[in-house]
Amino acid sequence: MGIFDRLRKKSAAEQVETPKVESKLAQDIPVAAAWAKDNLNRTGYKVDYDLESMKEIERFFCEQAREGGLLEPGKCGSILFALGCLVGESIINVCGGQWETDDEDPKGEINIAVRLPDHSLVWPVQRCVKRLANGPEESLYGYVCCLKEP
Repeated sequence: MGIFDRLRKKSAAEQVETPKVESKLAQDIPVAAAWAKDNLNRTGYKVDYDLESMKEIERFFCEQAREGGLLEPGKCGSILFALGCLVGESIINVCGGQWETDDEDPKGEINIAVRLPDHSLVWPVQRCVKRLANGPEESLYGYVCCLKEP
């Protein structure tokens, strides 16, 4: 019996299990959410992972979604991603749920989703993109309030 045959015959207890690797997007989400939270808090907004934070994020959109603002259309993709991560983390904190990501999706940053306890899916980054495009009628506060209600 050669060395490779002996290695193959190890018992299950002796075999080293390959650790499960978390997706890249799943690793980026809490980092981006914390970045958005910290920067908003440093610039006069009061943001945490709660429902009231959605009012502050709404205020940020109202004040910055303009030419020359931080949310100038076409120039703010990474900020929208971070805000969507913050909204998603807040949804999880308020409603429960967990992130679902797909690193193989070419639009994975936009398509990250939160699976709620009732098994429905919501897409916080997409909602932030809609909020920027359509204005206050796509209210993030209203969105999370509706998710919270039974």
